[in-house]
Amino acid sequence: MGQVPAARRALAVLRLLAGAAGPLPASAIARELGLPRSSTYHLLTAMAEDGFVAYVPEDRRWGLGVAAFEIGSAYLRHGPLERLARPLLRRLVDRVGEIAQLGVLHGSETLYLLKEQPPRHATLVTDVGVRMPAQLTASGRSMLAHLPPAQVRALFPGPFVDRTGHGPTSLRELRRGLAEDARRGWSTEDGYITEGLASIAACSFDHTGHPTAAITVTFRRESRPEEGWPRLAAQIRATAADLTTRLGGHPPQASTER
Repeated sequence: MGQVPAARRALAVLRLLAGAAGPLPASAIARELGLPRSSTYHLLTAMAEDGFVAYVPEDRRWGLGVAAFEIGSAYLRHGPLERLARPLLRRLVDRVGEIAQLGVLHGSETLYLLKEQPPRHATLVTDVGVRMPAQLTASGRSMLAHLPPAQVRALFPGPFVDRTGHGPTSLRELRRGLAEDARRGWSTEDGYITEGLASIAACSFDHTGHPTAAITVTFRRESRPEEGWPRLAAQIRATAADLTTRLGGHPPQASTER
């Protein structure tokens, strides 16, 4: 147990470097973590010996090492996001009787990782491994709604992709919609991907409050009047919150202003 404080300090260093835009001076690491400079240098040296951090002598700064990359790669190989989300999606499908999907942002696109559906239910164009324009999908919009405005602007520098003649056609229109989505806590798309189908999505967050994934339910537009959408959205939001808890995350402290 005597090693626990040191382990916590090492983990704090990794989290700080992972969230930084680039390598940091040891003095900045010590200041941010409230550590004595001498202790910080000893800690960084020990972590560098095991490959978790690396020193850049030209800049006199410290960054993540190869060992940190290897752990991150192993995390992706183990597929924990899908493993944690699958039972939640199955329970949601049992409750609402519609197709549920898990999606993540991949640049300016939504990448679908999981799909659960009731027996004898018609399939969708958005299947596992499929990518769709994020501004047209409910899942993509639910995640974009919690990104900084500058990042959204960088993701959509040019003309907007159109599939059915519906959906935002400009950055200004998209940002208006995202502000509303962030305010109410869920997103919709109504015929943006496939005519006659609508979707509702809610976002899950990591330990920094960053949008990590989104859970979406898709249904035939004619089968669910719009006045019933908030009730369905509440069930989806509850499932997304459960995934946030499983990820050890938390919602952002305040919605991003747009």
